[in-house]
Amino acid sequence: MANQKSDEYPVIWLQGAGCTGCSVSLLNAASPSIKNLLIDELIPGKHISLRFHPTVMAGAGVKAIEAMEETEKKGGHILVVEGAIPADGAFGSVGEKKGKPVSIPSRLESLAQNAMAVIALGTCASFGGIPAANPNPAQCLSVAQALKNKSITTLVINVPGCPPHPDWFMGTVASILLWGLPKEEELDEFRRPKAFYGKLIHEHCPRRAYYDEMKFAKKLSAPGCLYELGCKGPITYADCPLRQWNNGVNWCVNSGGMCIGCVEPGFPDLMSPIYQKMASQPEKKEV
Repeated sequence: MANQKSDEYPVIWLQGAGCTGCSVSLLNAASPSIKNLLIDELIPGKHISLRFHPTVMAGAGVKAIEAMEETEKKGGHILVVEGAIPADGAFGSVGEKKGKPVSIPSRLESLAQNAMAVIALGTCASFGGIPAANPNPAQCLSVAQALKNKSITTLVINVPGCPPHPDWFMGTVASILLWGLPKEEELDEFRRPKAFYGKLIHEHCPRRAYYDEMKFAKKLSAPGCLYELGCKGPITYADCPLRQWNNGVNWCVNSGGMCIGCVEPGFPDLMSPIYQKMASQPEKKEV
């Protein structure tokens, strides 16, 4: 019996203003591993085909750009964007056309128009993050805002984190392969999958009992709730306490630090100063 041909899902990975930390986090995925995602079939009968990734692909130069553009012409690809979107080519470009650099905003616009969906990976792509922090000299925007400014209506799924947990990305991709694009009710008000960003850090924090008993730590190495030291867990939505990091080894609070609210639209400006108690709950800005 002949082997049934798998459905191919082409992926283009665009990098904007960022540190490549999101790619590094994904490369550290444990179960499934990056090999499972790219080589094996994450979902039987469905295969992810990574056509362009500037950090990990073997190809470079003109040939690499051609591979991206050929995939773009066919359409129906998944566009993954890592990093914020700067104002123009002076702050970043991807390849050339007719000997002139193609700006990151221009690449985003052309790649997103015929995409099946756009996954904004990391807080920089999702909300602007550190590149868009005050004073924001490059006038960086979130992916969703940059596309909205160009009246592009392709679905944007935000998977924030600085960096995001690899499971959050893997799970989002697996969900698309299994059930198609997420429904409105499956995303929160900031377009994050509720499966990963549906509960407050505070709800499952192992130090929650200290908070309820009003026992607050005076220094990071001491027992007690870290709220007085600046923990942003009470206003941050993610499943870090349950999922943990590095294949379930640890996470910020367990290691003696506090939650810095890195998955929220207000990071880093509205979450700063990091090591000071919040004067009040920051208002979430529209993205």
